Amino acid sequence: MKNKAKFYTPLLIVPILFASCKVAQQSSDKVIIVKNTSELTLSQKEVSITRNKLSSENLTNAFPILIFKNDTIPAQFNDLNGDGKWDELFFTADFSPNEEKRIEIKSSNTDPKFPIKTSVRFGKREAKDLPVHADTQEVLMANQVHKKLGYQKYQTDGPTWENDKVGFRHYLDGRNSKDVFGKKLPGITPENVGINSKGAVEDNYHVMYDWGRDIFPVGNSVGLGGYALLIDNKINRLGILGNDTINNVEKTTFKIVTEGPINSVLSYHYENWKASGNVYQVQETTSIWPGMYGYKNTVSIEGLKGKETFLAAISNLNNKNPLKVIEAGDWVCLIQHDYLTYERQWILGTAILVPKSSYEGYIEAPKTGQLTDSYLAKLKIENNKEISYYAVAAWELSADKGFNDSAFFTQYVTDLAKQLSAKIKVDIK
Repeated sequence: MKNKAKFYTPLLIVPILFASCKVAQQSSDKVIIVKNTSELTLSQKEVSITRNKLSSENLTNAFPILIFKNDTIPAQFNDLNGDGKWDELFFTADFSPNEEKRIEIKSSNTDPKFPIKTSVRFGKREAKDLPVHADTQEVLMANQVHKKLGYQKYQTDGPTWENDKVGFRHYLDGRNSKDVFGKKLPGITPENVGINSKGAVEDNYHVMYDWGRDIFPVGNSVGLGGYALLIDNKINRLGILGNDTINNVEKTTFKIVTEGPINSVLSYHYENWKASGNVYQVQETTSIWPGMYGYKNTVSIEGLKGKETFLAAISNLNNKNPLKVIEAGDWVCLIQHDYLTYERQWILGTAILVPKSSYEGYIEAPKTGQLTDSYLAKLKIENNKEISYYAVAAWELSADKGFNDSAFFTQYVTDLAKQLSAKIKVDIK
């Protein structure tokens, strides 16, 4: 985990000129041609190019420099498999309908210091009386959950990830729920959220700060973007509730895969998850990039018998309005808009975008049991095959105004689904 400032600092949104990047660059004859194949105008559209597609011996340094019309496009190399070599070039770009961009690529051994628009925060303590320290990974065994330990081991109950629009957190303590931080400003939130001046874990984020606060009640749901399996009409939660003392997952391994200005990626591996008499191995990857009020989640499960249905969850605590289900692009959007925050104090829109090709309707979780208070999108899933979906949350106090209006939020979600469906053609010259 990077050592970042302890105080909130708003980002300066300024163009970064190539001429001002005083970095030692390697020359390259590579030109990336990226084309928007859709009729849509795309804003901060994500682009990922694998190393083998670039196949350039000159691009060996740590930082990519992308040049488009004398400007530098913020970008990063990602090492996704942890072998010390980058696997992916990642950046975002704006496109007009059918626009083609010719981008020159170089690499540098000096950090060009792009504005930081994504981040991961993870802190833990090894004993109740020890201070929290920053870390990049964790292993949690079945008997090390919150209730059994007798204290909360993790800052903010687990890792927090964010972009310039919104923040999220994952309850790593065995519950595996996903929560929402509402952000009023675009900068990265302070590193000391969730700990006090003595370095102890403290719930100090359910009060309002200049940057925002935790706004989303989770209860016994799995929050916004959590998941489960439906087996023989039984909902099987991955993990436990707060009062349980033994996990149904034998071993949970978490790590920050990458934390960069343009993209941050987290990994969770759940070993020997016991559900309805079966044992499963689960890999989950969470990714966030700038510009959208949401994150991408990708899950693969090993050990499926062919009778399981994947359930992607959207908590409906405090929701009193009908759920909207709308198809847009390649996605089915399950949309809520109401006073979904604590004590119904503020308006919040939430949604999950699930692949149309896998969608089989939705069910509502019961009011009692191991997973409650949720709508659950039913998705076809195959053994060891990845399934990806998106979770979206937009608060009425966000920097972008208009999310207090249901029609505005619905339009935002469906427009986002169409943008995510748009394909970028990549050629390397």
